[in-house]
Amino acid sequence: MFTKLVTHGVLALLLLVPGPILAQESDAEWDAWEQTLTEEAEEAWEFNDAPLTEQVETPDWFQLTFLDLGEDLADAKRAGREGLIVYFGQKYCPYCQALMEDLKQPDIRSYVQSNFHVVEVDIHGDRTVTDPEGRESSEKAFAERENANLTPTLIFYDPEGRQAHKLTGYHSAYRFRAALEYVADDHYQTESFRSYLQRADPNLAPREGELNPSEVFAPPPFNLDRTRFPGERPLIVFFEQADCHACDVLHSGPMQRKAIRDLLDQFDTIQLGVWGETPVITPDGERLTAREWSERLRLFYTPTLLFFDRGGEEILRLDSVAHFYRIQGVLQYVLSGAHQEGVALQEWSRRNR
Repeated sequence: MFTKLVTHGVLALLLLVPGPILAQESDAEWDAWEQTLTEEAEEAWEFNDAPLTEQVETPDWFQLTFLDLGEDLADAKRAGREGLIVYFGQKYCPYCQALMEDLKQPDIRSYVQSNFHVVEVDIHGDRTVTDPEGRESSEKAFAERENANLTPTLIFYDPEGRQAHKLTGYHSAYRFRAALEYVADDHYQTESFRSYLQRADPNLAPREGELNPSEVFAPPPFNLDRTRFPGERPLIVFFEQADCHACDVLHSGPMQRKAIRDLLDQFDTIQLGVWGETPVITPDGERLTAREWSERLRLFYTPTLLFFDRGGEEILRLDSVAHFYRIQGVLQYVLSGAHQEGVALQEWSRRNR
């Protein structure tokens, strides 16, 4: 069960604790909390994701470091922190700027500083990074090895140097708070982030209603099996849900742009409800319902866009806030076939700036 911590008069951190605390919450308090989360989720879609004209400035309380992550983690342990966060960013990234704005919120800043040390890595940088296992590489090579292609990416390391959690892309403030607590309170050791959010986040709860219709989606039945015969085109699976503001914005915004529609026309594209019972044969030949598949994939965000190659291998996924430029870039990357040559998204993006 769970309750909320009220700080400075606002609904702040989500705290999951044992006991029948939920019953103590009034309907009015619960409704106010859900409204706060909804408003934060909507605000996440209110910025322009065109490249910035000025560089992103990170907080002055990020650690000054030689990027020896083993030493950085030891410093965090000596300071009594719960672990280390490695922030992968880039200089002109609007999504990184949105995260920096969230880090200015007093409750978030205080919680991060109390529980973690934070180290910055530039995904295009050339400084030497030593990972927790002692391997050395450049920043950009380290980012590529960790699949930190979409910025910001946050990798959480526990006190033993193990990766406890990874948050790819920008998420609204309430979901970022939940990720912080998921690691700091050791929930990562016993359950998936999806399971944790199902108990703490009303926006992930199953909701009745119809998904956003679009003529770009192929109708059922959904036989996506590509194990015996490759597809003629790459595949995108849109996992969505009803009463989903981010899904609504995706359909009324980016998917109405001609540039996006022209790119989508070059894919096989289907839509599934993340909680649905629609039968699916997955790209690797399994027979599952949409819900079972989404659980297998540990999806915790809607809309999530899964990209598969002609042979049914997952290329990448968009499971965070994504506006026009990010969606366009990922579509172009997949269609370019660069992934077939081992070229990561970040390297492809550098070549095509």
